[in-house]
Amino acid sequence: MQPSQTLAQGWQRPFFQMWIGQALSLLGSQLVQFALVWYLTRETGSATVLATATLVALLPNILLGPLAGSLVDRGVRKRIMILADGSIALATLVLAGLFATGLAEIWHIYVLMAVRSLGQSFHSPAFSASTSLMVPKEHLPRIQGVNQVLNGGLSVVAAPLGAFLLEFLPTQGLLAIDVVTAAIAILMVLPLRIPQPVQDAASAASKPSFWADFREGFAYVTTWPGLMLLLGMSMLINLLFSPAISLFPLLVTKHFQQGAAEFGWLQGAWGLGIVLGGALLGVWGGFKRRIYTAQSGLVGLGLALVLLGLLPPSGFIFGVGFVLLAGLMLPLSNGSFWAVMQATVDPARQGRVFSLVISLASAMAPLGLLLAGPLVDTYGVPLWYQVAGSLCALMGVLGFLIPAVRDLEKGRPQTLPQSEVI
Repeated sequence: MQPSQTLAQGWQRPFFQMWIGQALSLLGSQLVQFALVWYLTRETGSATVLATATLVALLPNILLGPLAGSLVDRGVRKRIMILADGSIALATLVLAGLFATGLAEIWHIYVLMAVRSLGQSFHSPAFSASTSLMVPKEHLPRIQGVNQVLNGGLSVVAAPLGAFLLEFLPTQGLLAIDVVTAAIAILMVLPLRIPQPVQDAASAASKPSFWADFREGFAYVTTWPGLMLLLGMSMLINLLFSPAISLFPLLVTKHFQQGAAEFGWLQGAWGLGIVLGGALLGVWGGFKRRIYTAQSGLVGLGLALVLLGLLPPSGFIFGVGFVLLAGLMLPLSNGSFWAVMQATVDPARQGRVFSLVISLASAMAPLGLLLAGPLVDTYGVPLWYQVAGSLCALMGVLGFLIPAVRDLEKGRPQTLPQSEVI
């Protein structure tokens, strides 16, 4: 779908009105996440409780995400975003009431985390799919850069802001902030006219069932070799990369023999790198072929991790630099990857495709952590960075060499079989 002249000239105001509301809602969500994790840590001190909370927050999105994507493609995306934000806000309001009355239990927190995850499984693909219809294709990489700046900025400020607010507010007060930000997001979306994808004539006439829609979306991905390769690369990156971030504390304490202050420096460098990389992508927009920007970022990210893993214990200051570089490369790769997806995937199928990508990539994070634990305990923390970085860089190089990936932006090859119901 090519953007109309009207879209090309007047897309900024409606899109950024929606984006600002969602940014505020995301800030509220980050504050809630911090408050709940801190409460569980303070009240129980149990690693099992924290691990269970993490699992509860991941599973609904992983298991139900692809089904949610089918509903996104069948429904009105504006309405889905409003319902998702509203449901999350209502659940948060109930939990705030339980805290205020002293009735909150651990299982109540688990339920809220599950509801939030379920809501996000609808909201994320609906927002991403709406973005591709509201923003001209040539500006999608810059918008993804802005998104990366937001995510990186929140990773830097959310925890200290949450800690500061908890000095003056009870837990229910912090939860109430999320309800307010969600309400603002809903009010900012309500007056907007968010376009819907144009359905092809065959689909409109046949009115396929929900399950037929789901299977057709799955077939659309599996019969497109370039998209399948990109999905496989995304899964492998998450498998390797999630443990790399989680292992920062052990890298600082066990390898570099440093303390909490140095860990803070490393975390700060990571967040700052993401902000700078997102800003760079937002201003520059990347190469004309977005996939080249994504693969170049992946090569740079891999090399930064390899160099981090090769440092001696005395090289902490260089480690901060390499973490900053890795953070800078991540938005170039991740943001460009999503821009490619938004520009090439059929808008009528984006809900299903995006939710499938998010679910499968998210499923790799806990698997990667399970794999990394024994290996790091046996061979040390640096080895994981060396292996993960080498494989990331190799995938980036292969992306330049494999025609199906390199030519992904040309669209789905006409010689491929149509994604019929299987």
